Amino acid sequence: MTNNINDILNKHALNPIKYTIKNSVTIVDTDKGRVVFKKNKNSHRNNVNNLYEYLNSRNFAFYPKLLDSDDISNYDMYEFIEEVDTPNEQKALDIVYLASLLHNKTTYYKEATEDTYKEIYENVKKELDYLYNYYTDLITIVERSIYMSPKEYLFARNISKIYACIMFCNVELDKWLEMVKDKKKLRVVTLHNNLSLDHLIRSSDPYLISWDKAKKGIPIYDFYNFYQKHYLDLDFNDLFYEYNHRYPLLDEERMLLLILLSMPKKIEFQDNELEACKTIRKQLDYIYKTENLVKEFYDIKAT
Repeated sequence: MTNNINDILNKHALNPIKYTIKNSVTIVDTDKGRVVFKKNKNSHRNNVNNLYEYLNSRNFAFYPKLLDSDDISNYDMYEFIEEVDTPNEQKALDIVYLASLLHNKTTYYKEATEDTYKEIYENVKKELDYLYNYYTDLITIVERSIYMSPKEYLFARNISKIYACIMFCNVELDKWLEMVKDKKKLRVVTLHNNLSLDHLIRSSDPYLISWDKAKKGIPIYDFYNFYQKHYLDLDFNDLFYEYNHRYPLLDEERMLLLILLSMPKKIEFQDNELEACKTIRKQLDYIYKTENLVKEFYDIKAT
């Protein structure tokens, strides 16, 4: 690894002083300052290079500057950004700001047919059917127990709430399909597709890192994925308001997002009783917290 990195450093006349491995990157102190190295697969490299060129053309530059992309070593060299200690709540607002800016800068519309939206519908419907069957099988097994264990009792007490979420999503999904049946266009943006507190660096400006999973898609998935990672850590009611204020979602986009958020998680029992109860409690907390978000922002007109 070091030899490959040194080859790139030599190419730029940089003399290494210190190497620091942090998560998936290597930070190198040189005689001319710090740089960051990240290993990438060849398939990702061209995508990232092209992505940065595209973002630059759209006047979106909130990402670390790519200094070198070496085809032989499979390492990319980036500028080092000195991070300022920032509260998670402020970082979350920065992420929402950058996501909304990214979506504003990269929005375009492509032609859509009934099959375009039907495919989205069928994929979500398939997941809902799977969850319903999974929980029906699981509660059947639990109810056969003569004496329920704590995890089984906790699950059985809340199964009606899980079924209610699935029913709500099914009903609203059918309404969503009716809403979009005559739509001829689909709004598409560049998605970072990996938003998390760990992927934002705050300096004089905020910067998003880890663009390896970026792709084109409908805008709701950046907020959806961010929510999945941090729903217990942050107040997403305010964050959703802020995002939707900066990048107003279309009625059908907002409805689909709230349906996806409302889908219950798959609960898998663990052998350790205490850990199993913690896992179930966490998934139930997801349901109740998401319910509050949906109640506040669900568009009654869309129903």
